Amino acid sequence: MQTPGLTDLQVNGYAGIDFNDAGLTAAALDHALQAMAAANVTTCLPTLITAGEATLQARLHALDEAVATSRLGPAMVPGFHLEGPFLNPASGYAGCHPPAAMVPPDPALLDRLTRTLRRPVLLLTLAPEGDNALALIAHAVASGTIVAMGHTAADLVTTGQAVRAGVALSTHLGNALPQPQPKFLNPLIAQLAQDALSASFIADGIHIPQHALKVLLRAKTYPRCILVTDATAAAAAPSGLYRFAGMTIEHAADGSVRVPGTTALAGSALCLDQAVRNLVAWQIADAPTALAMASTQPNALLAPALARRGIAWSTAPVRWTADLRPRRSRD
Repeated sequence: MQTPGLTDLQVNGYAGIDFNDAGLTAAALDHALQAMAAANVTTCLPTLITAGEATLQARLHALDEAVATSRLGPAMVPGFHLEGPFLNPASGYAGCHPPAAMVPPDPALLDRLTRTLRRPVLLLTLAPEGDNALALIAHAVASGTIVAMGHTAADLVTTGQAVRAGVALSTHLGNALPQPQPKFLNPLIAQLAQDALSASFIADGIHIPQHALKVLLRAKTYPRCILVTDATAAAAAPSGLYRFAGMTIEHAADGSVRVPGTTALAGSALCLDQAVRNLVAWQIADAPTALAMASTQPNALLAPALARRGIAWSTAPVRWTADLRPRRSRD
């Protein structure tokens, strides 16, 4: 079977490599991208999480330089995903992001972070309840950036305002939410109710239980659903300790990635081809539907931003075995 290559809109690192490392090299990036290509991923948005302005600038510059000078970067990385620093710092919403580095939405800060990049920030995740968020959303959308909401406590009214301002995606919906939440008046329900919002999901069985993922996907409807990994350096790598944006994280034997000694998740060790297989194995979706969530649907979300910025991008086809394993040329 042949399909478009998979597209991962949220990947913090892979195969022992942390994309949030200000010392990232072209060789290290190629190592990670080669491992992603082995999972039939042909397009990705390396993702940087919340940090102070100077640190983010250093990390973005290193990532941009690595992409430009690597062998695989120019063909696999059309741009970046900036997840923060405009998030909700409250406990439970912040996740593993450092709350002290979070700042109110600021178009000028976004411009300072991105103005010298050769590859653009194509996706920005923010919390729309922040002061001046609607102005930042409008500014980012006008520049050709897709805006997503995540790590957010936004209520129904604020979510509606954000969507009308241009927010198009919910980032890893169902996660970065403190418990307990009101039964109906909560950010999860508010985002599910917005038909104009697509939503990304981490289908590893750890971030969202299988039965809950089935309900969320059906509520959002499959054509609006996108699979992401939120992978860290622990993806396609053995259990153990890894670095992630200045933190130490632990890839446990059960497949989870956490801050050591806590229950706090810190990204994942998920590979995108495994997310596709999971949906099929869990009888949540058939193979064509699961593959679309990891290929044609994220590509459709990216298309307007790429066109707005004049970036011509095509997704290379990939082949699959009957059990949804990447098929090699020798197979």
